[in-house]
Amino acid sequence: MTSPLDTPLDSALVKAARRQPVTHTPVWFMRQAGRSLPEYRKVREGVGMLESCRRPDLVTEITLQPVRRHGVDAAIFFSDIVVPLAAVGVDLDIVAGVGPVVAEPFRSRADLDRLPELTPDLVPDITESVRLLVAELGATPLIGFAGAPFTLASYLVEGGPSKNHEHTKALMYGDPELWHALCARLAQISGAFLDVQAAAGASVVQLFDSWVGNLPRADYETYVQPHSRVALAAVARHGTPTIHFGVGTGELLPAMGAAGADVVGVDYRVSLTDALARLGDGYAVQGNLDPALLFAPWPALEAKVRSIVEEGKAAPGHIFNLGHGVLPSTDPDVITRVVELVHEVGAR
Repeated sequence: MTSPLDTPLDSALVKAARRQPVTHTPVWFMRQAGRSLPEYRKVREGVGMLESCRRPDLVTEITLQPVRRHGVDAAIFFSDIVVPLAAVGVDLDIVAGVGPVVAEPFRSRADLDRLPELTPDLVPDITESVRLLVAELGATPLIGFAGAPFTLASYLVEGGPSKNHEHTKALMYGDPELWHALCARLAQISGAFLDVQAAAGASVVQLFDSWVGNLPRADYETYVQPHSRVALAAVARHGTPTIHFGVGTGELLPAMGAAGADVVGVDYRVSLTDALARLGDGYAVQGNLDPALLFAPWPALEAKVRSIVEEGKAAPGHIFNLGHGVLPSTDPDVITRVVELVHEVGAR
């Protein structure tokens, strides 16, 4: 229970992110606000994704829904990684069943002119949404959110989601100067988007690099890490803890931490024990239940949750999460039950 004097800075999630002692293992889920919830589907009826992300009334309601339903230890700001790109004028849409689609892919130096800096006056709705949420959440922390430069670059260069990232890699390896110029602009945009959220009251921020697991470590360190570092450093003036997460990034974990993260997200392909061996004791970890296991019989799911919580106790800080996002057809009652179990077995 929280008292009226409690603040998000006293929460288990913020303390775990800062590698401080906690009373219980905190838990939240990527994509906890979304299609798995009937109340989400109801409020989104007839409203496009980009519009949903830019309306403070909808952002506030959608962000709060899983906190009310599941009792998670944090709210994740409802947004999409391409929202700041649209805010600076990129012609794109989020197509149902496909994802972000860019009208004119970025392939040349002239395309850089289509990426001006993101400034707070371009996203006043984001500031308003965060302030509304912080007021509603009280002692429950709000996690801010942005896409990382590599993943944003991939969407821009490919024109949409890609399995092989052939255009992205052709540009990255074939014209490193243009690649770094593109990512430098995207690092400013990502960092500014995180900074706006932190300035308005977000207690933690997460930089999400969906596609970076497609790169070897040395190439990550050359072509990606410097730009992710700039984005993460944008909230340093607020003292806001940072989470850095990618998919398929087992080989990149130490490099992702070195980009400036306080918490390194671990997907379900690597155990927390192995992740800790690679990371050392300089970072908290987040993860890492396989989202597909939420469909398994309860005894199997319970055993895995208990195992992950136990592994996490060896870390300087552990935030329980999935190894990626909640799948749309997940039973919300199972998510609630997992939260209750994590709180029970993660009590100190």
